[in-house]
Amino acid sequence: MDTRLLRTFVTLARAGSFTATARALHLAQSTVTVQIRTLEKELGTPLFDRMPSGTVPTRAGLRLLEEAEEVLDAVARLHATAAAGQRDVTGGTVEGQVAVGAGDSLCSSRLPAVIASLRHAHPRLDVQLHAAGTTTAVDGLRTGRLDIALLLEPEVGESDLLARRIADEPLVYVASPGHPLDGREADWAELAGESFFVHEEGCSYSDRLVRTLLGLPGAPPRITRFGSIDAARSCVAAGLGLTLLPRVTVERHLQEGKLAVVHGPKAQPVPVQLVRHRRRWFAPGAQIVAEELTRTFAEA
Repeated sequence: MDTRLLRTFVTLARAGSFTATARALHLAQSTVTVQIRTLEKELGTPLFDRMPSGTVPTRAGLRLLEEAEEVLDAVARLHATAAAGQRDVTGGTVEGQVAVGAGDSLCSSRLPAVIASLRHAHPRLDVQLHAAGTTTAVDGLRTGRLDIALLLEPEVGESDLLARRIADEPLVYVASPGHPLDGREADWAELAGESFFVHEEGCSYSDRLVRTLLGLPGAPPRITRFGSIDAARSCVAAGLGLTLLPRVTVERHLQEGKLAVVHGPKAQPVPVQLVRHRRRWFAPGAQIVAEELTRTFAEA
């Protein structure tokens, strides 16, 4: 059986649509359709119901899903074992690709140093970095698009994922220099009168801040959400309002005088969770990347 068909099947079962599957696998949508039909013909049973809301695995498809993932993992282990044997013969280093998903704040701050360190120590190990929020990263782990995810979440409760807390990122309220709250102690009543520019929905610390602000008495504050931390940070630097961000993402701007700290209500540091799929095989290259991530965050 062509394992490409199984990869497409697993991705479609997790993604829920042919469009999303084609995008994830970098295939034409017609190719995804042909591959699924080929697999259904080979197995002699429909694997998906095409519904108005998306694509849903049939009972046979659900039974096949875990088996298909195990086959794909076995193939990955086979390739890695062969590569390890070749390294033993040639004296080569660890090689291969490791896909890491993380939020925008970590991608722009912590992870470049990790990738630079790995390139120096393991030049044949290709680390692919993907900016992804929690929902996208979890989906990536389940479909196999990601080997590792870093989630800024208090906890990860999904039973099919293994999570380990490796650090805590301090949060800080910031405004533009000269803002009325620049360097001041501010309570929730004062913050409620400000405009806020925060990260997109699904970001745990931004969601918590928005819930708190909207729960305050009086007129709700003006809240604008962005998919990019840079956009939120730029609006704040221009004097348009406040934001709450991991301190590491604004440290340089604070030092350069482009942003100023607002001493607002205490914001609990947000945990950094290193997450992988529980059943999926963890390749040697992925283990090396996980160890380097753990070391770097611990030092930071």
